[in-house]
Amino acid sequence: MPKKPKAIAIVGPTSSGKTSLSIKLAIDFNGEVVSADSRQVYRGLNLGTGKVTTEEMRGVRHHLLDITNTDHRYTAAQFEIDATTAIENIHARGKLPIIAGGTFFYLDLLRGLKQTSPVPPDEKYRTSLDDYSTEELFYKLQQLDASRADSIDKHNRPRLVRALEIINVLGHVPKATNQDSPYDWLVIGIDIEEVQLHKNIHKRLTDRFAAGMIEEVEKLHKQGLSFERMSELGLEYRLIAKYLQHELKHHELLEKMEVKNRQLAKRQKTWLRRDKEIVWLKPDNYEEIETRVKHFLHS
Repeated sequence: MPKKPKAIAIVGPTSSGKTSLSIKLAIDFNGEVVSADSRQVYRGLNLGTGKVTTEEMRGVRHHLLDITNTDHRYTAAQFEIDATTAIENIHARGKLPIIAGGTFFYLDLLRGLKQTSPVPPDEKYRTSLDDYSTEELFYKLQQLDASRADSIDKHNRPRLVRALEIINVLGHVPKATNQDSPYDWLVIGIDIEEVQLHKNIHKRLTDRFAAGMIEEVEKLHKQGLSFERMSELGLEYRLIAKYLQHELKHHELLEKMEVKNRQLAKRQKTWLRRDKEIVWLKPDNYEEIETRVKHFLHS
């Protein structure tokens, strides 16, 4: 059997250093980076998503950043198509695809996890859920499909809506099935100490606020991004929307966002630990990471 083409993925909790590691590996191993982030596909969501800057890219080509507008809902199915095309093109150029980002479900799709749910979007049904809070949507899902509720991120409103949309047609969310991936994967998990991770979260948020994250969201709102849509775009936008509507004070915004990011990191680590194929490596030991990658590429 011919060998499968190689692909590397970098995973880890928020603020663990996925972006910087992916860029360093891309430089050292002739690679290009494919973003696996459900929010960084949107133009204008920069500081709020921690999107890599041109300077930080250090000349490394990046894919699936700024490819659509916020009035379009980018789906996991579309990501799979776009990412597969990007990976094929990277291989065609004789380079190594390195996938990095915080939407781990996207990576699962590339590695062969398929969700069988032949249900088209139903805007009328989705609109009927607008008045439900995210917590109420999760409770509704628990009542209708406890199995799916156990495996979903209860804070991810778009995914909750999609699950309920499928249940509305099929009565339940079909189980995911595993298929053989066309690529040979090395999945590196960033094994960062909790104390350091919390320091990283604090510094990253402080830097983003200082760089104008609130002002960026204000500008987006003036350009037509509704507060309702912001609530679907992750905790930074959800909380800043509350602040701009005077539901949170400035110091409350900072404190709450840091707490919520720590909670997110904990949930992400729990999600990732279920995956036994992840190779966990310390971020401060680049030599070991480099050795693992060299061995993988020559195996």
